[in-house]
Amino acid sequence: MIDLLKGFSNLPFGASKEEAVKVFGEPEEIQNLSDNILNNNSLVYHYWDQGFSLFFSTGTNQLFCSAEIDNRDTILFGLKLFSLKEKEIIELMQKNGFDMSDSEVHNWGEKRISFDEAGLDCYLENNKLVSINIGMLDKDNNFFYFPN
Repeated sequence: MIDLLKGFSNLPFGASKEEAVKVFGEPEEIQNLSDNILNNNSLVYHYWDQGFSLFFSTGTNQLFCSAEIDNRDTILFGLKLFSLKEKEIIELMQKNGFDMSDSEVHNWGEKRISFDEAGLDCYLENNKLVSINIGMLDKDNNFFYFPN
């Protein structure tokens, strides 16, 4: 279950790696990622079988800051998010006070729709949701996430 701007499942944004392991168990893979465009790094705990990855800032505290999710049973506002089409996702978000802030079609055909005030990016292929990124807002009120 997603709690926008607050966390994922029972793990709040700002939680430690140790807290993540208490909630979800040991990750199947741990990866260090660098993003030269956004000029940041992250430590990623991959839970492949459960359908999500947790991103931790690589600052001194290494706190949970975002998640990439492709688990088809993910719930948002009481609905299975992955059962919704693009238009339905936009309507659900608007109904809950969040307008779409951006949309982009990538060269490889995947479409991203963003709801920056909610800390949510949705990735679609052929009008079907394939993955989402959720994150917290940073201190400057900018969405903090690591793109696909």
